[in-house]
Amino acid sequence: MADLFTDVRFVKGVGEQRAKALQKLGIATLGDLISWFPRRYEDRREVRTIAELEPGVSACVAAMIADTPVVSHIRKGMDLVKVRAVDATGTLDVTFFNQTWLKTSLVKGQTYIFYGKAEGYQAHRRMASPVVELEGKQEFTGRIVPIYPLTAGVSQLILSRSIRQGLNACTGILQDVLPDEVRREYQLCAAGFAYENIHFPENEEALALARRRLAFEELFLFAAGLRRIRQNQETVQVPPCHKVDMDAFYSALPFTLTGAQRRCVEEALADMCSGTPMNRLCQGDVGSGKTMVAAACVYFCVKNNRQAALMAPTEILARQHYAGLAPLLEPLGIRCALLTGSSSAKEKRTICTQLAAGELDFVTGTHALISGGVEYASLGLVVTDEQHRFGVAQRAALAAKGAHPHTLVMSATPIPRTLALILYRDLDVSIIDQLPPGRQTIETYAVPGSYHTRVYNFIRKLTAEGRQTYIVCSQVSESEEQPDERKAVTQYAKDLQERVFPDLRVAFVHGKMKPKEKDAVMTAFAAHEMDILVSTTVIEVGVDVPNAAVMVVENAERFGLSQLHQLRGRVGRGSHQSYCILISDNRNEETRRRLQVMTKTADGFKIAEEDLRLRGPGDFFGQRQHGLPGLKIADTGCDTKLLQDAQAAADALLERDPELASCPAAAERIAQLFTQAEGTLN
Repeated sequence: MADLFTDVRFVKGVGEQRAKALQKLGIATLGDLISWFPRRYEDRREVRTIAELEPGVSACVAAMIADTPVVSHIRKGMDLVKVRAVDATGTLDVTFFNQTWLKTSLVKGQTYIFYGKAEGYQAHRRMASPVVELEGKQEFTGRIVPIYPLTAGVSQLILSRSIRQGLNACTGILQDVLPDEVRREYQLCAAGFAYENIHFPENEEALALARRRLAFEELFLFAAGLRRIRQNQETVQVPPCHKVDMDAFYSALPFTLTGAQRRCVEEALADMCSGTPMNRLCQGDVGSGKTMVAAACVYFCVKNNRQAALMAPTEILARQHYAGLAPLLEPLGIRCALLTGSSSAKEKRTICTQLAAGELDFVTGTHALISGGVEYASLGLVVTDEQHRFGVAQRAALAAKGAHPHTLVMSATPIPRTLALILYRDLDVSIIDQLPPGRQTIETYAVPGSYHTRVYNFIRKLTAEGRQTYIVCSQVSESEEQPDERKAVTQYAKDLQERVFPDLRVAFVHGKMKPKEKDAVMTAFAAHEMDILVSTTVIEVGVDVPNAAVMVVENAERFGLSQLHQLRGRVGRGSHQSYCILISDNRNEETRRRLQVMTKTADGFKIAEEDLRLRGPGDFFGQRQHGLPGLKIADTGCDTKLLQDAQAAADALLERDPELASCPAAAERIAQLFTQAEGTLN
């Protein structure tokens, strides 16, 4: 009998070839398959007439094929199928790209349902590459349709059908990890209903019930696991640090710390003097000065005769931290080094020897800091940058290099304080809620795609003044589905270089490139060897480029507000006036309101709160922001009460049953969730 660990190859209807494609998404088991949640939904239940179609708005229309489809060969790799469809109110001219089989499958005189964006006006409309299904035999129209994250070789059709087969295989084996009393108390639906309706919702109400249940479950397991981590941490005693005169450190700074920075430093130093290991999140908006808080903690730690390490998610960010901190700390007698994957073998040997011998006080680096050959004489402080890029496992691995070192994690991801306290409850939370004086406001505009020419002219003007530009797109390459909907990085960069800016230097970078390739492009951009960098959100966390003054975000409606705020923070880091231009043709009122928030405030925490207020827990048809570490479906779009309820339920259960003996399914899932941080939960 199958279980959730069954290899996806053996799920009926999946097979070897489809399983290989699913592996690219990280789907290896039946459990992975049914937990591959949609990123959004499209309501395709209403069928309109041709005359009722609104230009630029996705909708379903029922129309009869009026003429035999015609195939046109445009160029190598590009064939068009054109067909005319009609109803009593008008004519619809439909074009399909590279779908030549439709010439024979679309039959004159039969009625089909088309789903897509119409153009044109009155009784004569056009539609490019819509979903098309024979009326009465619909699979992807006539219902609420989930839209999944994809990769090359995996279409919505393949994924949807595979998940359907997976859910069928789960009949009778899907355990409910939530105790019955928890489900009753918080009025949560059963697991089977939730999984069925998160993928194939009967209606909005069923979808809301499913999502609430699965988000609650995820937060419940996360909260229970973190409580067990915290319980373990609280039992550990370490020699308290002695107080240090910090005046020498503060005097060495070329500026005065803000009151918020000083408060965060004092909170961290108090932790380090308490006799238990510090586990603190320092959360601050882009440019608020979190790194200086970390530097103060490093100074304090080293003056207590212990070593410190700072781990960054990318090599280029590690180098940036080293370049900023070493000149500050070395004159204060702190011996610094940089250790990354590209350090030479000789450099690595020397640094490892010095760390083990206690001849280095502070090392900055990437994941290289947690590699097997790195040992520390007396590691007293671990700092990790960009908390959302590191899981519990990596923090635990670095902390394991010392005897219960103090931990400080930094994050520029704005999360409302209440949510941060719940979601990072293995950490105490410090918030830097002030920006240093003189920080420039980034002028932000939300404009339609018709402004592209004006935007390009503006970029050219600023380039002539010596500035640089980021252009962010929402995917890597054009997909066969919806080829016109998203600006794709590689093709867009090519078009800009060949058609728009042939005289400028255009480069691109995306997450599917090798780390060394990405770093090489970012380093070249930082050195002003490029004028324009076309990118995915891989640059959301990256190197400071003080000369970059323009951030253009294509299809801005596809990003969460907090993510847009992070992207905006890539510019405005120098002395030049900077600009953020959000381009969107989405005419949805919700999108308009959300993008207006970006134009009105630069406060990341206000943006996060406003995002929460605007979208609320019931907005399933809009774009969701990326989930937090370990969370697939719950995110900052959940209402605070759901988070609090999940935490309360987890706390109550663990009070009664600390080992979860009465809930083996929950215990097993929690162990899986934190499996890489071995020893942390035991």
